[in-house]
Amino acid sequence: MRARDLAVEYESVSVDSDALDAARLMAEHKLPGLLVLDERGEPKAILPASQVIKVLVPGYVIEDPTLAAVVDEQHADRLCRALASRRVGECLSSTAAPPPIADPEDTALEVAALMAQVRSPLVAVVRKDEPGTRLLGVITASHLLRELLDKPGTLG
Repeated sequence: MRARDLAVEYESVSVDSDALDAARLMAEHKLPGLLVLDERGEPKAILPASQVIKVLVPGYVIEDPTLAAVVDEQHADRLCRALASRRVGECLSSTAAPPPIADPEDTALEVAALMAQVRSPLVAVVRKDEPGTRLLGVITASHLLRELLDKPGTLG
């Protein structure tokens, strides 16, 4: 099975998308992360849900987690305000690596190896056309596992 056969439509956002809307999208669809596209519509990064949560948590609590126990519920309810008026690009880690990209002709094993190597729950499947690239879809770790478990011999 090839990457083009495994790729599915997946929610994506641009670097200029509203961060709060992106967080809601992840929450509503129970997504582990979102594919972030640059201004040309090409894959730029993966925004993991854990990174959005990190933006919500005040820095002093991250530095000293014991302080989380003394923050009252009223203050905790205001955490989502940290996303207000922010763009997705501002939520990306400064060390965010580009997303793993598979060629449409890559085998399931090649996709699995890439996913394992970079420890990513998502792999973008991209066809490189002139003058740029075209996103065909995304392969998630859970979708890849389902395919591999349902169809023995898929890796080759």
